[in-house]
Amino acid sequence: MEKMVRSVPRRPDPAHWRGRRVLLTGHTGFKGAWLAYWLQKMGTHVSGIALPPEGQPNLSEALGLATQIDSRYLDIRNAGLLKQELQRIQPEVVFHLAAQALVRPGYAHPLETFATNVMGTANLLEAMRGVASIRAAVLITTDKVYKNLEHMAPYPETAELGGYDPYSASKAASEMVIASYRDAFLREQGIALAVARAGNVIGGGDWSCDRLLPDAVRAWQQDRLLHIRRPDAVRPWQHVLEPLSAYLCLAELLPQNPGYACAWNFGPDGAATVREVIQFATQAYGRGRTEFATREEGPHESGLLALDVRKAREELQIYERWSLQESIARSMRWYRDFEQGIPAAVLCARDLEAYEAN
Repeated sequence: MEKMVRSVPRRPDPAHWRGRRVLLTGHTGFKGAWLAYWLQKMGTHVSGIALPPEGQPNLSEALGLATQIDSRYLDIRNAGLLKQELQRIQPEVVFHLAAQALVRPGYAHPLETFATNVMGTANLLEAMRGVASIRAAVLITTDKVYKNLEHMAPYPETAELGGYDPYSASKAASEMVIASYRDAFLREQGIALAVARAGNVIGGGDWSCDRLLPDAVRAWQQDRLLHIRRPDAVRPWQHVLEPLSAYLCLAELLPQNPGYACAWNFGPDGAATVREVIQFATQAYGRGRTEFATREEGPHESGLLALDVRKAREELQIYERWSLQESIARSMRWYRDFEQGIPAAVLCARDLEAYEAN
């Protein structure tokens, strides 16, 4: 994919977020914990709604978020309790990240995946009705909402939605629900609502199963052989701070720009194979053994996926700041240093300060 001419990237404005009331669903997940941390550092009044964090370690507990923000453990499939919480919080901005966010668990638990990703989203949208304080909402779906044609042409926001596997299909279906609530109810209420479709994220503090770098770190820390099922799968990889910065910038712009209440792709200019990412990661981590499968294994997953991000570049001035190599190097350094006992808050602060200074 041809590289685009860059300009100065838009950055989140800390003054905009200082003292603002924000509801963040999914704050116990990887991306959610990073976003809660960033907002809290800017002086935002963050209220988090999520399931309890899973597994040990996890970034939410490592950062001590339960004591730093208004944290509530609540299943978004519970419409009644969710509505009560929004009435209590009276947020000005909503970020929706809560989801069943992995492809392979979607195959194992399809009904739970659809219930969480479709009806959980509908429950949140319904709970937002009548909450007069809300001015902007950014709902996060995925780069996998597109009907995948297995070609290298990047998908623009206007491409057909679809989904072979339950995770992808549930996220595509949730976008129809989002569009319906935006058009039928929330626009008239004065809520500017946008959808963000982000590429594959990497970064320190992700310990989810069936994600590439967490699986690699677990294997290499235990001196186990890492087995890669689909080494030639192509994805748009980016450091976690890249899409989070985009979400924050978009939320800042929405109230004064009703035309931005639509779908946005956020990702890098290009894409890379799993094999390339692991090769960079091995070099950055300094140790680790890997074997690459010679044929596809496991349930169906998209082989080729790239995002057309020109709209975000041209209209929002949102550009990636870190290359793939730097993103991987910083991620692996985070894991190495955490293993050596450096607190997660120190490591997150280091990356955030470097990113903001870039």
